[in-house]
Amino acid sequence: MTRGYPPIRDYAAIGDGRTVALIARDGSVDWLCLPDLDSPSVFGALLDARRGGRATLAPDAPHRAERRYLPGTNVLETIFTAGQGTVRVTEALTLPRPGLGPQRELARRIEGLSGSVPMRWSVEARFNYGRGPTRIGWRSGTPVVTAGNQAIAVCTWDAGRPVVAGEAIVGHFHAEPGSRALVALCTAEQEPLVFPSRAEVEERLDHTVTRWQRWGRSSGYEGPWQDAVARSALALKLLFHAPSGAVAAAATTSLPEEVGGVRNWDYRFCWVRDSAFVLNALLQLGFSTEVDAFFWWLMQASQLTHPRLQVLYRLNGGASATERTLAFEGYRQSGPVRVGNGAVDQLQLDVYGDLFQTAWLYTRSGRQLDRDIGHRLEAMANLVCDLWTRPDSGIWEVRSPPRHFTQSKMMCWVALDRAVRLAGAGQIPATHVRRWRDEAAAVRTFIDERCWSEAKGSYMCAAGADDLDASLLLGVLFGFVDPRSERAGGTIDAIRRELGHGPFLYRYSGEDGLAGGEGAFLTCSFWLVEALALAGRSDEATELMEELLGLANDIGLYAEEVDPDTGEFLGNFPQGLTHLALINAAVAVDEEQRR
Repeated sequence: MTRGYPPIRDYAAIGDGRTVALIARDGSVDWLCLPDLDSPSVFGALLDARRGGRATLAPDAPHRAERRYLPGTNVLETIFTAGQGTVRVTEALTLPRPGLGPQRELARRIEGLSGSVPMRWSVEARFNYGRGPTRIGWRSGTPVVTAGNQAIAVCTWDAGRPVVAGEAIVGHFHAEPGSRALVALCTAEQEPLVFPSRAEVEERLDHTVTRWQRWGRSSGYEGPWQDAVARSALALKLLFHAPSGAVAAAATTSLPEEVGGVRNWDYRFCWVRDSAFVLNALLQLGFSTEVDAFFWWLMQASQLTHPRLQVLYRLNGGASATERTLAFEGYRQSGPVRVGNGAVDQLQLDVYGDLFQTAWLYTRSGRQLDRDIGHRLEAMANLVCDLWTRPDSGIWEVRSPPRHFTQSKMMCWVALDRAVRLAGAGQIPATHVRRWRDEAAAVRTFIDERCWSEAKGSYMCAAGADDLDASLLLGVLFGFVDPRSERAGGTIDAIRRELGHGPFLYRYSGEDGLAGGEGAFLTCSFWLVEALALAGRSDEATELMEELLGLANDIGLYAEEVDPDTGEFLGNFPQGLTHLALINAAVAVDEEQRR
């Protein structure tokens, strides 16, 4: 604990397909947005330990904690040991059942295993990022916290008498061997508040375990890293927005890429950049329902700005993501805390390649595009022909002046190449195929002549640049360059040499328009594993993969970045792109070993 903040590595995540809660090892729910993942926080101690609000549950005595997810689920189990006593806490954001129930429900079951353990719980809600006036009242003996049209009922059974203490609701009790207590936070917004029975909460909690296990068993991966892939799939599922099919980049906003720095961004949106990785992972694992839901969400969201693509869209498909600053002090005083993301207004040319790769993967799996989507993709390919010569902000959304980023040009080539393939497969109109081929050839000439360094034997970050960028690995992953060619090998080796730090890779080495620095980007290390596998360097890929799998936290989750010197997690958490890269790397290594 530093300045009142646990390490990011100490958090677990639970979710219900609509929102995600982060729970620290000490039993404190420090992050929960309601009613959805991208809504304002109700518990925000993650970003302001004094004013953010939290819900705690732990022994009221010195203790230690061991935790795990129940096998095949996103249901968290923690064993607290205090003195000679032990207590098991099982908690989840419960999945809905038919019939009347709370809009969202956080259920926490407390079972005494041995000894007599004093337990304490509290609920300190701070609606609307701590800005909303909060009131505590009682309804039929149950404490209820309200602010505007939001409400939380604090329902308890055998967990001590709830007491209002200042701005919090608290309770104390003893967990004895064989005892079973229950605390449930039942929420509502703009709808009636439901007060469930104990039996209903217990049944939903048990049902949630069963539902997660059933979903996890549908995975088709049986490779050498099955446990890590299964956990990554479950982490990714936490970031799915069930009502729309979108996938959030992460569950949080403004966890810093450097403690005390300004690189703090809101990742609770769906990035087009991630789309090809999402679809590829889902196809590899056999999650057909999620494949269709995500693809058609992407087609619907991108229609709002057609033929232009935004960098990101809201989980409900909306196009607005205005960036603003909150009054929170930030994780370990790392301000500013931002909601919204200014990258929404940037030109990032790589997103066109990501979308076309997604469409190509979708159709290659045996699915069909309808006529309207075909015409929209045709118009988008023509737009790429017009745009690719422009400088842009690149995949990393730098805040420095636009440049001719190599990876952006590579992905423009991918967009045009996949457009030609889609036309050849009869999925989109073929009227402009000649133009797409000609422009794709021009893009390749530009990259080979202006973005290659003979001195370093590698592609460089941008035209005329002398710095490197780990996203150049995507040129290997997406087939711009033959993975077993000299140029691919040279680029892989140069990136490891100049951006590597043990198993880690930094994203880039040049200026980006922001003060300070950042950690190593974990996704890039998994991209490197996949690139090595595609290059036929299976032994190197396997060795690196094994090392990276040992860097997850105790329950198998990864953040966006890591401090290579200390192993401290940095950036938003859990990070979807990291888990996607892990899945795709594991599949690539497995396929290479089977050759």
